[in-house]
Amino acid sequence: MILSDNAKKAISALENCGFEAYAVGGCVRDSLLGKKPTDFDITTSALPEETKEVFKNEHVIETGIKHGTVTVLINGEPLEITTFRIDKNYSDNRHPEEVLFTKSLSEDLSRRDFTINSLAFSEKTGVIDLFGGVCDLEHGIIRAVGDPDKRFKEDALRIIRALRFASVLGFEIEEKTAESIKENAALLKNISAERVFSELSKLLCGKNAAKILLEHPEPFFEIIPELSVLKGFEQHHFRHNLDAFEHTLAVLENVPPKQNLRFGALFHDVAKPLCQTFDESGTAHYYGHAQKSVEIAETVLKRLKADSETVKTVSELVRRHEDRFKPEPKAIKRLLGKTNPEFFDDLLLLMEADEMGKREEFRLSHSEFEKFRKIKAEIIENEECFSLKNLAVNGSDLISEGFEPGPEMGKILETLLEKVIEGEIPNEKEALLSAAKQIKP
Repeated sequence: MILSDNAKKAISALENCGFEAYAVGGCVRDSLLGKKPTDFDITTSALPEETKEVFKNEHVIETGIKHGTVTVLINGEPLEITTFRIDKNYSDNRHPEEVLFTKSLSEDLSRRDFTINSLAFSEKTGVIDLFGGVCDLEHGIIRAVGDPDKRFKEDALRIIRALRFASVLGFEIEEKTAESIKENAALLKNISAERVFSELSKLLCGKNAAKILLEHPEPFFEIIPELSVLKGFEQHHFRHNLDAFEHTLAVLENVPPKQNLRFGALFHDVAKPLCQTFDESGTAHYYGHAQKSVEIAETVLKRLKADSETVKTVSELVRRHEDRFKPEPKAIKRLLGKTNPEFFDDLLLLMEADEMGKREEFRLSHSEFEKFRKIKAEIIENEECFSLKNLAVNGSDLISEGFEPGPEMGKILETLLEKVIEGEIPNEKEALLSAAKQIKP
């Protein structure tokens, strides 16, 4: 078990004053999984005021003292120290109305969400495992502590946390816990959008995200009902052999675990069922579905209180994922100018993953996408001009040559950029100023 020196110091300080103290929860779980914990939570028999007295010479912050938690800064490391407690009456499916302090570690551990998070440790006692958490870690199982219905009705966020742990750790969800997740999915409507978005983002970036969505769709459809129409929706097109939901999960699985890409994959075809039409041969077409998917993505992400940069980037990925451009410098420079190099890389990843979700014989090959990447790399390496930022002249240069500020100047700069991209003039100041005079209105 890996404890930081400061966590050891805190536990020893409490023990030396006659209290029980243990590292608890995620730090114990991660350590047993061979991961280095990023933070340490400590549970203790000391009451909050007694904890404050033990650490009177340290910086103590009363972060949640009514619920028994104080944060102690030891050598700059924040340690959350919480009194053993019993939570009572979760009327809002999220927060206990009453917290009772107890001297029983067993009672404290029994209120926790999953067996793998109910483990405690001190150097004096070793690992304390009252609910089979070590066995579940060894077998890769997410299991609620006690009655799963009770756990999820106490705090419905635990539903998506269970799915997040299963996705990130690559674990299976125990049968009774899984059934309870399905039965209690509607409780997620009582959870704040910010908390749901935070957990959902981590879940989607897990290695088992697609598998979890496929096996446990109900909570996701509760959070994002717009996705539910994809399940079972047949795509009547020769390039597709999966329904729209299966295709979406295939795309999700084939993009790297990056938040914007995973959300882009989730929403890239979300409007297809709304836009399906058929031609005389019975082949389906989805005119306008990309723009409609953008509108849905923006609506959902704003509803989930996603930050504005995420909304903007995901929407643009969805908007452009069906763009078609040639593997030639001019086309790529124009796209780079409208976006940026990082976005271009992500867009290619989403496009390639979209191909991976189609019939193999009709996919664009990996080598085709490598052509785009090679050309883009050469543009960047050679510092070639693809945006107004790269242009060798700016508005100040034009003003110094007698041009009037205003919209017309912007049009002139755009024209100069296009001529540089087309190779009609070099990206050199004198050549550009001379060309500007020729196109002056």
